Amino acid sequence: MDPDLQSPNLPGRFLNRRQWLGLMGTAAAVLLTGCGPGERAPWLRGLLPRRTPSVASFPPCVVRPEQTEGPYFVDERLNRSDIRNDPSDGSVKEGAPLQLTLRVHEIRGKECAPLPGAMVDIWHCDAKGVYSDVRDRALFDTRGKKFLRGYLTTDANGAVQFETIYPGWYPGRTVHIHFKIRTSPEARRGYEFTSQIYFDDALTDRVLAHAPYLPAGRGRIRNAGDGIFQDGGEKLLLPVTQQGDGYAGTFDIGLLLG
Repeated sequence: MDPDLQSPNLPGRFLNRRQWLGLMGTAAAVLLTGCGPGERAPWLRGLLPRRTPSVASFPPCVVRPEQTEGPYFVDERLNRSDIRNDPSDGSVKEGAPLQLTLRVHEIRGKECAPLPGAMVDIWHCDAKGVYSDVRDRALFDTRGKKFLRGYLTTDANGAVQFETIYPGWYPGRTVHIHFKIRTSPEARRGYEFTSQIYFDDALTDRVLAHAPYLPAGRGRIRNAGDGIFQDGGEKLLLPVTQQGDGYAGTFDIGLLLG
């Protein structure tokens, strides 16, 4: 990150949310792949269209955009699959359960091969729109908290699976999850890819209608009104199905490493 994009009042921290939104620009395009569905669950029956889950072969690789890291990435190095709890105090974030599977592949010619051993971070806000371990003078100070952050290393099939919650919202952004993939996180010149995952607006409306989420109101941005989503976000939508007492989604990512 260019030091000019860091807040002079917050050493080691990036610009706050409102400052950052004024600096967003267009990111470079990289190769990614499509997404696949999971299963659905009983208590949310009717919120999503009925579809029969399928286990399809890996989809063709298509061009999708890399997107901004945003102001709230913290390299916590929390190796864990369930990111709902806060190891600083044992508390657990409430919200609609979300099982998020990411499958990372390397593009080799016209084929996509599973990429094992890659480090995959995800981070997002809670049901009230708050991120952990950051200070935003206009909104919150959660330094020392570790909720809704974590990483996993891809297995032999290039997959990682996180247990989290459906994200909430905050003024200026649509609902989203950040993710970062690093092939050699300790190397100075390792490959790194950063982007965001989005959700269908209609589903988000349903989720926000229930506690503990902030209800949709003034300041809530839908996908079409989000400046970052407009830069290719329609290619980063997560297909979500009902599973158990919550949701599940699978997102396939193809990386051009050469």
